[in-house]
Amino acid sequence: MLPVSEAEKIILNLVKPFTSKEDSEILPLLAANNRILAEDLISKWDFPHWNNSAMDGYALRYADIADVSDWQNVQLAIAPYKIPAGMAVNKCLQQGECVRIFTGGMLPHGADTVIMQEDTERLDNFLQLKVKPTQGEYVRHRGEFIKAGTTLVSAGTKLGATEIGALASARCQQVRVYRQPKIAIISTGNELVSLECSQCLQSGQIIDSNLYALSTLITQSGAIAIPFGIVSDDQAEMELVIRKAIASADMIISSGGVSVGDYDYIGEILEKMGANIHVCSVAIKPGKPLTVASLNRSINVNESEDIMLYFGVPGNPVSAMMSFWRFIRGAITKLSGANSNYWYPQFIKAITAKDLHAQGRRETYLWGQLTYYNGNPIFQPINNYSSGNLMSTISTNAIAVMRVNQTYVPLGDEVMIMIV
Repeated sequence: MLPVSEAEKIILNLVKPFTSKEDSEILPLLAANNRILAEDLISKWDFPHWNNSAMDGYALRYADIADVSDWQNVQLAIAPYKIPAGMAVNKCLQQGECVRIFTGGMLPHGADTVIMQEDTERLDNFLQLKVKPTQGEYVRHRGEFIKAGTTLVSAGTKLGATEIGALASARCQQVRVYRQPKIAIISTGNELVSLECSQCLQSGQIIDSNLYALSTLITQSGAIAIPFGIVSDDQAEMELVIRKAIASADMIISSGGVSVGDYDYIGEILEKMGANIHVCSVAIKPGKPLTVASLNRSINVNESEDIMLYFGVPGNPVSAMMSFWRFIRGAITKLSGANSNYWYPQFIKAITAKDLHAQGRRETYLWGQLTYYNGNPIFQPINNYSSGNLMSTISTNAIAVMRVNQTYVPLGDEVMIMIV
């Protein structure tokens, strides 16, 4: 069995990310949510475009009050115009003069400081200051946020509300993003029945829930799920389906057939097809019988670079999802062109609300719910940890990680948590 960290390293090293030249497309900005940017976007403009006010108040020349000792008795003449946001200003502020300005308003020439209106008193056409502002106060200077020629958003960034909003400000109407990876899903086992046929479910048969859980996880990861249906425990049929999946997908996930039972033959089929098997079991609970292989997509076997990854996950539903959360999600993310900040699970520390137990022989993952009390993260474990108990995963948003040789974490102690 491979340690979890070593299996993760092997998997990520096998992934060859998409290239911007061959695996990208141009989308309208609003259609690019949750997509991975395929090229650096350079700002063509300074932000802000001009000096502007960060406050409703009065723009003034700091030199007019800089050397005045009795500044509270200084009165500045109020210019006979106002500057709202959005108005172009070609005027020059004269010595001893100030002008009414509003948030976002463009500073006139000569003005370098803004005093907010609450710190002033207007006396007819003159302004008296209640406090002395600092030079440059409440002024957003041209290029202060970002200068023209600077990278606005880097390639490999997952686009969300903040990035899309910034790109809209930078007048980007469309962006080049990586295409979404296509992930084939194959369910194996004579005992499986599709949801569409659930009305005729016989004793001993089970619904293929893994198709729905894995498809959802794939979609949440920014990829496209391609279901290949249920394959019986027949090696020839399974090989044929795998070959079809190779022709139409970027990665394959099969569930079931990877353990040590009489009908667990995925490894044998992959070896027959000439695959390189890199992982066959991991020291993790649940999810130990994980198979990771690389398959040549090309008819010409000498084109060794044209490979795709195959993940064989356990048939037990919780084990299948655990394998996805811990290993496959990161592989899909790297394949999709995202930078390394997105490849790895997010871990935090939280207080456990119950005692946690593990055998300690493998890295043990205990699923449950993460909540917050007075701002502190609290992990609430479930009561029945069975990899076949899909119902126990409802509302799961976090997983407690107990390291090898760690057998007990008492209520109230800290535990490492993986966010899902």
